[in-house]
Amino acid sequence: MVNYRLFELINDHAGRIDGIDDAMEFAATRLLYLIFAVTALLAVVTLRRRRTRPVVELGAALVLAFAAATVLAHSNSQQRPFQSHHVHQLIPHGAGVSLPSDHATAAFALAFGAYAFLSRRWGVVLAGAALVVGVARVWVGVHYPGDILAAAVIAGLAVVAVSLAGHRRRRLGAPSRRT
Repeated sequence: MVNYRLFELINDHAGRIDGIDDAMEFAATRLLYLIFAVTALLAVVTLRRRRTRPVVELGAALVLAFAAATVLAHSNSQQRPFQSHHVHQLIPHGAGVSLPSDHATAAFALAFGAYAFLSRRWGVVLAGAALVVGVARVWVGVHYPGDILAAAVIAGLAVVAVSLAGHRRRRLGAPSRRT
């Protein structure tokens, strides 16, 4: 299975160098808070410019991404790597469905949403941070690479759907509200 082989390539390095493990543990558990904080700051700046639509679109993309992730999580039974394989598990985590990663879904939805609706420059930075979150979740042994890829695809599709809906609404002449 390719997903497990990729998991092994990443997770086999865990537990060897304490400093790297510490950084990966931080990225797997706490970097998401920084991504949220930066996105919230971007949203505040956008709102202060009296532009509500981009912030509403970002919120809609987050809701859509989590709804899709929830549907996917309830429609499969893929266990976490540590439930069925010997892994280097660096952080405690409960057993359960692995696909998709909620952390990665949130990180990628915020990053892609920031790129599409708030700031392209910061969106790129946040996408890099989201990728680090995803790799770290594999490194610490709680997700497969496919869980991270699924999260990124879900987040990307949610942002595209919201963006297309906004473009369509504006093209069809819906009243513009910049309040």
